[in-house]
Amino acid sequence: MRIPTEPIGSVPRPAYLIEAMARHRSGNLSQDEFDAICDKALAETIAAFEQTGSPIISDGEQTKSSFATYPLDGLTNLAPDGVAIPFADGHVRRLPRLTQGPFRYSKFAGGFVQRAKNFTRLPLKQAVIAPSALSLLYPASGIERYSREEFLADLLDEAEKDIRSCFDAGAARVQMDFTEGRLSVKLDASKKLLMHFVELINRVLHRFNSEERQKIRIHTCPGGDQDSTHSADVDYAELLPLLFSIRAGAFMCALAGEKDRPRVLQLMRDHIGADQKIFVGVIDPIDPRIEAPEEVAGRIMEAAEYIPLSQLGVTDDCGFAPFGDDQSTAREIAFAKIRARIEGLALAESRIGV
Repeated sequence: MRIPTEPIGSVPRPAYLIEAMARHRSGNLSQDEFDAICDKALAETIAAFEQTGSPIISDGEQTKSSFATYPLDGLTNLAPDGVAIPFADGHVRRLPRLTQGPFRYSKFAGGFVQRAKNFTRLPLKQAVIAPSALSLLYPASGIERYSREEFLADLLDEAEKDIRSCFDAGAARVQMDFTEGRLSVKLDASKKLLMHFVELINRVLHRFNSEERQKIRIHTCPGGDQDSTHSADVDYAELLPLLFSIRAGAFMCALAGEKDRPRVLQLMRDHIGADQKIFVGVIDPIDPRIEAPEEVAGRIMEAAEYIPLSQLGVTDDCGFAPFGDDQSTAREIAFAKIRARIEGLALAESRIGV
């Protein structure tokens, strides 16, 4: 039995693509010129991904503005002063605020899959944003003639369409990014917000059959932007019991950056469902040091002491550049870390005997 491995999604964009995105937003670059630059970045990124030996790859999220806001690009019913997300190093990311209904996505992630298929024959994985994150767009003060209940109904419909668009385009796996899980406990110690988030995700997943849900992953991490996190100080024990009540086939859980990995692995073992897999993070994208394959193999073998091999997979803790303008990690380092995961997994499998 081989141990599966998958990426989280994003890799740093080349500088020329970041510049082109800014020029395109400001109207100083035509759509045709921008498309040509995007295709160049996609081709280069996918070729580099293939060279890592990864059995399943992503498009590196090269043409997403961010992992969270891609469905909002170009919408006119948004204001910039939405929920603020502070990071440990002091910088802040801010979600927009919905100003009027109805709520509709401006684009669906299946389009990214279709575009990436032009450059590879390998299985593709696509990340989508969780409805829980986008639920924060609705203002606490409400919106006249558009209730929160109407908004949530529209949001869940759009989230379902987003996932289906990926499968329809040929994605082998779809990952729902739920990085706000631990953050929700920080915002609301009663966990009512976390329970609400889990309920929203389950309401979407309920619309998929069991075979489809086995291909859907839930990604959780304490955030990762500009080499900083937003909720690493929140105890995993506050999240995991509710996290594993989500009816997805697998969970991508940050672990390499945790201070007490054995304790977290024991929590995972105690709460994971018999029909669910855990892909544990064995690469820390925030650490500029490239992990040696030997070190990665050790982390995998440590995880195998707690998680049955039939339920174990390996991944990275987080994407390497979830936001389009993040240049804190060099592309070369990101791909070297991915190669270390692949090589470390092969080493661990040889030692475990699978």
